[in-house]
Amino acid sequence: MWEIYAYQNADSLFGVFNAAAAIHGASDYASALAAVAFCGFVAALIAYAFAPEKLQGWKWLGTVVLVFGLLIVPKVTVGIVDRTGGSAVKVVDNVPFGVAMLGSITSTIGHTLTGLFETAFQVIPGAGALPAELSYQRNGLMFGNRLVRESGNLVFQDPSFRTDLVNFIHNCTTYDLVDGTLDPAAFAASSDVWPLMGSPNPARFSTVSSPSGVDVATCPDVYLNLSNRLPAQVQRLQDRLAFQLNPTLPAAAAAAVIAAQVQQAYLKNNIADASASAADIVRQNAMLNALEDTTRIVGQKVNDPAAMVLAVGRAQAVAQMNASWLNYGKVAEQALPVFRNVVEAVSYALFPLLVLLLLLTSGRETMMAFKGYAAILIWIQLWPPLYAILNYMASIYAAYDLAAAADLGSGARGLALQTSSVVYSRAVSGEGVIGYLAISIPFIAWAALKRMENFGTALTGGLSGLQASITGATSASTMGNTTLGSVSMDQMQLAPNRSSAFMGHWQNDLSGNTFSSNALNGRTAVSLLRNQGFASRVVSMRVSSQDVQDASRQVDAARGEAIAANQERSTVLADVFSRGLAKLQASRSSKGTSSSSYEQLGETLNEMNQISRGVSDATGMSQSQVARIALDASGRVGKNIGIAGLQAGASLGKSYASGLSATEQKVLLSMTSEQVAVFRQFGDRATSDSSFVHSMSSDARDAQEMSARLASATSRTQRADASLSERTAFAERVTTAHERGDAVSLDIAQDPHNLRMFMRYAEQYGGDSASAQVLMSSELARQSIQPQRVFSDGSALPASFGAVADQHRREARSDGLNPDLVQRHQADLVRTRSQGETQLAPAMTTKPSTLKDELRDQAAGIRAVVAGEEVQFKEQADAGRTPDGTLKSEKSLVVRTADQVGQDLTASAERTARGLRRLLKRDDN
Repeated sequence: MWEIYAYQNADSLFGVFNAAAAIHGASDYASALAAVAFCGFVAALIAYAFAPEKLQGWKWLGTVVLVFGLLIVPKVTVGIVDRTGGSAVKVVDNVPFGVAMLGSITSTIGHTLTGLFETAFQVIPGAGALPAELSYQRNGLMFGNRLVRESGNLVFQDPSFRTDLVNFIHNCTTYDLVDGTLDPAAFAASSDVWPLMGSPNPARFSTVSSPSGVDVATCPDVYLNLSNRLPAQVQRLQDRLAFQLNPTLPAAAAAAVIAAQVQQAYLKNNIADASASAADIVRQNAMLNALEDTTRIVGQKVNDPAAMVLAVGRAQAVAQMNASWLNYGKVAEQALPVFRNVVEAVSYALFPLLVLLLLLTSGRETMMAFKGYAAILIWIQLWPPLYAILNYMASIYAAYDLAAAADLGSGARGLALQTSSVVYSRAVSGEGVIGYLAISIPFIAWAALKRMENFGTALTGGLSGLQASITGATSASTMGNTTLGSVSMDQMQLAPNRSSAFMGHWQNDLSGNTFSSNALNGRTAVSLLRNQGFASRVVSMRVSSQDVQDASRQVDAARGEAIAANQERSTVLADVFSRGLAKLQASRSSKGTSSSSYEQLGETLNEMNQISRGVSDATGMSQSQVARIALDASGRVGKNIGIAGLQAGASLGKSYASGLSATEQKVLLSMTSEQVAVFRQFGDRATSDSSFVHSMSSDARDAQEMSARLASATSRTQRADASLSERTAFAERVTTAHERGDAVSLDIAQDPHNLRMFMRYAEQYGGDSASAQVLMSSELARQSIQPQRVFSDGSALPASFGAVADQHRREARSDGLNPDLVQRHQADLVRTRSQGETQLAPAMTTKPSTLKDELRDQAAGIRAVVAGEEVQFKEQADAGRTPDGTLKSEKSLVVRTADQVGQDLTASAERTARGLRRLLKRDDN
């Protein structure tokens, strides 16, 4: 069995050799061989016929025999040996001897050289020894650095555990570090921080997740809970790391080897000591990342923008500095090994085509083609030993570099909080440098195959690429920002621009509005997202003198309604007073005694009676009129219009006094403020206490009627006063706005919600003045008819639905709207009979005018003429109308061009004929 050694490509080589065996055993391939052999035979026969002394025919025949006898016909068994995956040998039968022999010999040579180098590197005494777990044949290039980098990215996967741990660090460990319970220096230099966090202050609390939700417990209880859950989380991280670093191994095999790999990588690089297990190293990496996450998340939890900005800036700086190194580290880790495996698989897959090409050659040409194919296979197999050498040199250098990065300052080394960032950065940068050098491996192998002629050029090219990459990475890290997808062209600046460091600008993601704020005074302004263009539709609103007049008329109407309502209320109260006084006098004359409550009411009525009688004697008005006027005035006192006894020094409000007659003013001048107060108390009690009204009525029905009338009048008064207050306030605001000249305008076309309207204005009506005029006319016609806010007589619209109902009831009782039709009919009959028979008018002797018929006939004639001329115009002008009504020409430009060409040809022919006639005349002369 011929063995071929595979490096992370055993499955692909197994498929390629199976395909080669199937192709060589297929009848179609045999037909292709026969066709190519026939073509070669014909070419050799022709060459031999023209130059028999060169023996081309015999050379070709010998070549065919050797190719078939050595390369195609013999079939052997090939075994694919996986040197990195650890899987069983994959056996392929019926493989052509040629490709199996070449592949096995070159692969064995390369594997042997690689194995010798790897074995020698492992037995070197001292610090130069390379552990087997870090060898190239097992795990690829720079496996130690890759393991340190990947373990540095470990974070706890369980969201609840991670949240509890971050909260524990923030609520417990942070305060232990602040108050000195936990030494900050020892904590920063510790290679295992979790045990140091085990004695927190029991007086502090933190949150912990449970199946029922989130609970609050003391810090020691939370630490105990996290310690019980931590081993499962660490094992989960270790299994995940095993799958990432050993993708070609089965799950069980990867989990079995990851512990030794982690230990050897950290021991070789002097980042951990021999007592540290793989679980301890994984836990330390995850805890360091949890501490970093806490410092970044706490800024958000406590609403500290400065801490958030600092955390984002540090993370961005680290990402920028490591971005270039990570890219070339991936080249060393994946790109070039994949490239080698692809080239190797393609080379084996091309063997059937190589055989077909060999059948068309002979002699030396056949040997040169075979040599070139063998050189490709040798070149590919030179990569593994060169990679093994590069891996050893890079691993030894990285061990010194990482050990220096892990130095804690006292001679001790370890992965601690103060060294983790430097260790991870140097691991990444070391991979990047080796990635650049790995690019030169194919060139070095090719130079070695070509007798080392271009060896120096290959090395120099790799170093120049490394220098260019270092320059680019340094420039990017110095700039301190990240730019992606930016395109700048044809930029020109004619004046310097200056921006203030205290101004901030940001754009809202949802609304698109841009906010600008000043950090010195805290002011913020907004620039709304809007449509911009020559189309505009401005809606403006301002207060004019007409608005002020309308508001004044509404106030006057409301004031009149309020006075009428109050007068109606005072009339009802005066009626109540009269009935109560009559009942009081009748009761005293009939019985002579009464209850104490009724006696108190009687005293009030007697006092009002005496006041009204005295005023009546002084003014000459009736007692009921005096009571009505006093009750009306007392109602105005309660509404803050300022009525009081004029003799006491108070004065009426201007609006109320202007509505009083001379008689009413005379009555009020004869009363004092105390007398008006007596009537006000009577009115308030009668309005609020229905039993008071019942006590002054002769029977229950009369009492209910008076209570209903009083309640209706009071309700109307309240509504009228509320309407008056509202309209007075509105009139004051309108007057103030008119005096200031306030105006509000909105350009609704700039609103992004009206995008369709903006585009319609700009595209359909923005072409010329005629279309814009049509737009303006339509908008004016639509806006011209506005609802009236006042009636034709200047009175305002009703202020409430109750006012409308009252007005309807008053107008429904009007005689003009409810005529007595029967009585009117009888009156009409009587008037008709009194006139007797009427004389018929004499018949008209004049002939009616025919002017209307003549106008109608002339109009019909004009319309017929216009229609005919329109049809004739369309036929002559060959015009039509577009869907929007404008005229368009239906004449064909091609036909007009052809007519013009014909006319030009006719004119040219006539001009040519005239010229010939002149020439003939000259010849005759």
